Amino acid sequence: MTRQGSEREQHLRNLAASLLFDVHKVADRFTLTRSIDVAEPVRHENLTMDEAEEVLNTWKLRGPHGG
Repeated sequence: MTRQGSEREQHLRNLAASLLFDVHKVADRFTLTRSIDVAEPVRHENLTMDEAEEVLNTWKLRGPHGG
């Protein structure tokens, strides 16, 4: 992974943590899971980095409960 790629991934992980998501990575795919402050667990699987960033940015814009 390039330095820019690792910095981007660290930013993704920091954003996820601030939004109470757990991040799991397998190869180049991500799974985002949130079980805190939601009625039912939220899980997004098999995401590219771009897709994971999009999910997290959407949650960030919508506020604490993603909606």
